[in-house]
Amino acid sequence: MLKFYKKAFIFFIALLFITSSVGYLSVKTTFLQSQLIPKNTSIFPWHTQIGSDAEDGGQSTVNIIDSLFSLNFNIKVSSSVQYPVAMTELVFEDKTGQWSYVDFSRFDSISFSAKCEPENVLTFALYTEDDQITNVDDKRSYRISTSYFSCDQKWQDFNIDLTRLETPEWWYKWFDHELSKKEYNLQKTARLSFGSTIQSPKDVESNIHINNLQLHGRDWFFLYAFAGLFACIWIGSIVWLHREYTKALLSDLKAKIQKDRPLVAYQQLTMEPQKNKEASTILRFMATEYANMDLHLDTMVQEIGINRNKINEILKNELGYTFSAYLNKLRLTEAARLLSTQKSANISEIAYSVGYKNVPYFNKLFKLEYDCSPKKFKDTYLT
Repeated sequence: MLKFYKKAFIFFIALLFITSSVGYLSVKTTFLQSQLIPKNTSIFPWHTQIGSDAEDGGQSTVNIIDSLFSLNFNIKVSSSVQYPVAMTELVFEDKTGQWSYVDFSRFDSISFSAKCEPENVLTFALYTEDDQITNVDDKRSYRISTSYFSCDQKWQDFNIDLTRLETPEWWYKWFDHELSKKEYNLQKTARLSFGSTIQSPKDVESNIHINNLQLHGRDWFFLYAFAGLFACIWIGSIVWLHREYTKALLSDLKAKIQKDRPLVAYQQLTMEPQKNKEASTILRFMATEYANMDLHLDTMVQEIGINRNKINEILKNELGYTFSAYLNKLRLTEAARLLSTQKSANISEIAYSVGYKNVPYFNKLFKLEYDCSPKKFKDTYLT
């Protein structure tokens, strides 16, 4: 059995290592995280573009300071028009540098750190294609989905839910679109922007600094696939180990029974004639009377006329057992034989038949001798 236990231990450690490694990769794949800023870490190529109210006659300005390691820009919102606008956009592009849609459907939130000087209320906007309205040549025809955040001179962390952005009412009015149709298509995202709001300071230059812009999402397929696959692998492994254990146990028990069985019948002796005669008497008596529940060392002394010290001495020298140990060996060996051949007999019947009055005591001795309970022994042998 030791060989089986070593094999099972190595198998278990290997399976645990593989499960942990694949589980880690599955969790990492399930919980998506994609960097947009710094720019060299982004999986989505993009370039910056400024937007303002200049085309509507306004005088708002935007000046980009850094767009490689962070998004750092100054805006000056003019009060010369009713609805002034100043913003910096991240326009997505393909490998050739041409604008292109990107798929944000795997992501459900975007996070970033920001600080503003002076204090400001800003807008985050996502521009996506609307099947009924968008004209690729008209920048304003993209559906605008927005969220707002306020910042000051200290760095703050923000997290915006991409699935719950709001489209401003003016966009619906501009394109005569139903207010109830709030859905937007993250699979076709053209750009995103950070810019001013109606509460931004007017006619004052403001600095806006955005850092560590990241997309977050969840794709449960990998985690579900991992759970299903490794549940099957673990169940299959347990079944396989149980079968291997049963085979190893059966082999071990057969070897043990084969080794012990000759003790029931006879033991070859190497003594002088007188001692040989006494030993034969002892072995013959125990071989025929071991099933007697009332057999004790004292009753044996009375029956065969050999004193107790002599009995123990002969058994110890010839077999390596005391009287009690050899008696148990005989009884348990016969019990094992009956368990392996008598399908209809129950454990109690066999315990009584080999000389035990106490079934729990028999179970305890049997388990010590064969490393398994009588029931397990019987089930293994007769399966």
